Amino acid sequence: MSSVSNAEMTNKIREISGSNPQKCMKCGKCSASCPSFNEMDIKPHQFVSYVNDGNVEALMASKSLGKCLSCFACVERCPRDVKPGKLVDAARQMLIRQQGQAMLTPEEIPEMVDEAMPQQLLMSAFRRYSR
Repeated sequence: MSSVSNAEMTNKIREISGSNPQKCMKCGKCSASCPSFNEMDIKPHQFVSYVNDGNVEALMASKSLGKCLSCFACVERCPRDVKPGKLVDAARQMLIRQQGQAMLTPEEIPEMVDEAMPQQLLMSAFRRYSR
């Protein structure tokens, strides 16, 4: 990983996501609405617990970061406005930054546009790679 502590990484995930995972009451509605649930090793409701517990290293190593569709069904279903999908996106952003991968710029988007590409996919990719 990096020389950044788990506490610092946990705080950064909370800051990037704009979410307060401590509001979670573990109802599971986020996971129940997730279309990628069966593909994830860490489910959306567990993701929130990992952030609360400061278990960021396991989170960053999770295949769930790549399996999340960023559809935000979990965000819509959460009765406490915890925003698990935004926590996933924030962790993904931290991983991309640690790996030193290039970010998308708005200027790069037009050359990637295909008429058949759903706009939601394009916005998801921009959100994911622009922070």
